[in-house]
Amino acid sequence: MDTKESFSSSIYADEMHREEIELSAFIAAVTELFGPEQANLSAEDWLDESDLMGSAPRSTSRDWRTVTVAASARLANHLTAALHQRTLFVASSETKASTMSSSTQ
Repeated sequence: MDTKESFSSSIYADEMHREEIELSAFIAAVTELFGPEQANLSAEDWLDESDLMGSAPRSTSRDWRTVTVAASARLANHLTAALHQRTLFVASSETKASTMSSSTQ
């Protein structure tokens, strides 16, 4: 292995290490705040966002924090949608209960 190839491999290894650190920190935070199920979904989102960022796989210039911000936005969208669905379900249940209560009187 020549010096140029060794240097390139070293830079790539450093970049992979930074990626692993960023992803691990993101997963740990989501697990702590929202549980392991949401962390698994968010890890998939993080990896998807990493693919969408458009850098070559062996790039030395990826901004992993940008990937995390994009995955966090997806997480916020998922949580908002889930909250909205729960709100609709509760409102629907209350309406049905109120209707049933009125019809039995």
